[in-house]
Amino acid sequence: MTESVLHQQTVTGGEQSQPKERIRRLVWKIAIATLILMAIGSATRVMNAGLACPDWPLCYGELVPTKQMNFQVFLEWFHRLDAAMVGLGAIALASLSWWNRHALPQWLPWAATFALGLVVLQGVLGGLTVTELLRFDIVTAHLGTALLFFVTLLVIGSALVRYQGTGTAGNLPWIGLIAAITVYLQSLMGALVASRWALHQCFAGNALCSVMYSHIGGVIPSTLAIIAVVFFAWRTPALHPALRQLANMAGGLLFLQILLGIATFRLHLQVEPLTVAHQVVGAVLLGSLVVFTVLGLRDRATSSIAIPTTEPSNL
Repeated sequence: MTESVLHQQTVTGGEQSQPKERIRRLVWKIAIATLILMAIGSATRVMNAGLACPDWPLCYGELVPTKQMNFQVFLEWFHRLDAAMVGLGAIALASLSWWNRHALPQWLPWAATFALGLVVLQGVLGGLTVTELLRFDIVTAHLGTALLFFVTLLVIGSALVRYQGTGTAGNLPWIGLIAAITVYLQSLMGALVASRWALHQCFAGNALCSVMYSHIGGVIPSTLAIIAVVFFAWRTPALHPALRQLANMAGGLLFLQILLGIATFRLHLQVEPLTVAHQVVGAVLLGSLVVFTVLGLRDRATSSIAIPTTEPSNL
């Protein structure tokens, strides 16, 4: 009889974990698609293709503007196509979360709904970007919302991943959170520099130099915060290998980002792949800090659990 009850509990637990596992995989796929979307959006901007499709949501009044298709039109059209795919993924995520809500953590349907709301807002901002002729504040908000959606997906995915902490994270999650906030704000300032073409205007006529130098000065607090994450991660004994690897990853990405920023500045944004890489690496850096923070918080929670779990970690 006991074996029968255990078998029934195992089957029930397995059935409940299936929706969670499907949603976890879906979240990571949407996150990757969002990162690609931001890269395409950056390429669209630096190639001056933001208004290649003069109307919205269609392009020259068609789903596929075959007659007007050139490289710039293709960039803008493909950017919208990828955005539509991400939007459909967000709808699927919210729908699955509510449909399977009894087998999922209570917070998950609400988090998925919040992500869907960000996608709706992003779609509105994308349309305004075209109709308002690339107004700088809308373009900046467009990227800021994309990053916030990306962060939301990473928080959901990191909270769902199977992870058994060591209970040694201490205050590291809060240091990681501070670093993530500084990087997000720095990304927004970078978007403002790009949307106002501040670098070009400063070099050409000493206009908007304060905007450009604000972005450069913002490197200092974000760099110090990331160095603190790496330093204290290595100073923490018995830290989970995943947290240590994420800290190392953040340090390496910081070094790469600084090199890309210097190259972009010295070349006056004339090498488009460098500019795109600068934004993409910044997004990945932000993502690594977000995942580090979420897993660190879960690690802290491990120390307060009286009965240890035997759930394996696949990190």
